[in-house]
Amino acid sequence: MSAIAPQAATTSPSVQPIVWAPPATAPKPRGLCTDCGISRTADDKRCGIACQFIAPDYPKLEEKVHGRARDEARPDELFFGPFRRMVRAALASPRPGAQWTGITTRIAERLLETGAVEAVLTMAPDPNDAWRPVPVIVTKAEGMQQCRGMRMGYAPLLALLEPVAARGYKRIAVIGIPCQVYALRVIEAELGLEQLYVVGTPCSDNTTTERFHQFLELISDEPQNIIYLEFRADYHVEIRYTDGRIKAIPFLMLPLSRLPSDFFPLTCRTCVDYTNVLADVTVGYMGGEGRQWLIVRNARGEQLLKLLGDEVVMQAPGSRGSRFGPVKGFLANVERAAGGLPLRSMPNWLRPIVGWLMPRVGPRGLEFARARVEMKAIETVLHLRREHAAKIKHMVPAHLWRLIAPYGLTPQPEELKPAEVSTKPGALS
Repeated sequence: MSAIAPQAATTSPSVQPIVWAPPATAPKPRGLCTDCGISRTADDKRCGIACQFIAPDYPKLEEKVHGRARDEARPDELFFGPFRRMVRAALASPRPGAQWTGITTRIAERLLETGAVEAVLTMAPDPNDAWRPVPVIVTKAEGMQQCRGMRMGYAPLLALLEPVAARGYKRIAVIGIPCQVYALRVIEAELGLEQLYVVGTPCSDNTTTERFHQFLELISDEPQNIIYLEFRADYHVEIRYTDGRIKAIPFLMLPLSRLPSDFFPLTCRTCVDYTNVLADVTVGYMGGEGRQWLIVRNARGEQLLKLLGDEVVMQAPGSRGSRFGPVKGFLANVERAAGGLPLRSMPNWLRPIVGWLMPRVGPRGLEFARARVEMKAIETVLHLRREHAAKIKHMVPAHLWRLIAPYGLTPQPEELKPAEVSTKPGALS
């Protein structure tokens, strides 16, 4: 893989590299912050209106981006946000080095190949640490090969908007996680773009690259040789090594109780947008049952999927099992963690048995995805109640209360905005 080219002050457009990482200024100090990049721009005060962790307004932005807010009467929109259709998908010819089969990077390649965009804003690996994300601007389709795979850590993607503007690019695509996409949508109108495509990936449990290396050391005797890690929908984590070995670890065998309490920052424990609802298309794994799960949200999302033509194989997503038992168990554990108590540790002799059972009797497909969304909603409320109670009425959207009502979590009057108190969210039908 060729090295990422940093932007020099004297670099001219005629010699611009196809993958380049413009230098970024230092981030401004913030409270709850995932360093999306806005605080590194000239107008850093936009954080006050753009940040997902201050006072998000999802109905307003859903209306703006998709033409309508989520319709809770439609199946699954309460969980996953507005969409036109959902599919299980895979590239007929998987790309080497891709996280799954390479759908996200192939969409970006096709956008550049067809001239639909002039640049793609995404992540590439740091030349000195393959797990560390580096925000890059890609201007040729072949450059996307350098961006395949997962990175772990904060990365100021939106700081790239200024060098993009300086180059005069008006048609761009952005591949981002929810907190980046939310801020992008808030400021989109002021960017002066002719076209913007947004490919979103689900995210909730980010951490620093340094902490991620600690996790790798806990799950393997040779962490330095791990080149791939993925949380699969069959309740296993898959890791691959440089010599070609593949190992699958059941979720229940992960050493989560040995991680420090702040391994996942509070921002990620209080994220209300696991499924990246403001993207044109969300590409993830949760509802895919071994394939990628695509949520096509609007006409632009349909255009992005159409770019792949017969390169992509699609089918309807499935849904099996029941989420209620696992979600209740998760609630009990988070209540302990949010109360400062240690996580309950399952006896070692029982872990392999339960690990064998979960892929067979636990929620799968869309039911698995619904479970994860409810778990994130539960986590958000419980951790905010303990650490930032005053923020709840601003940070927790009304639809989240409806998701968790079946589990006995209901808002107190002080946790709702004045307009919401008289229409206190009830349980799901």
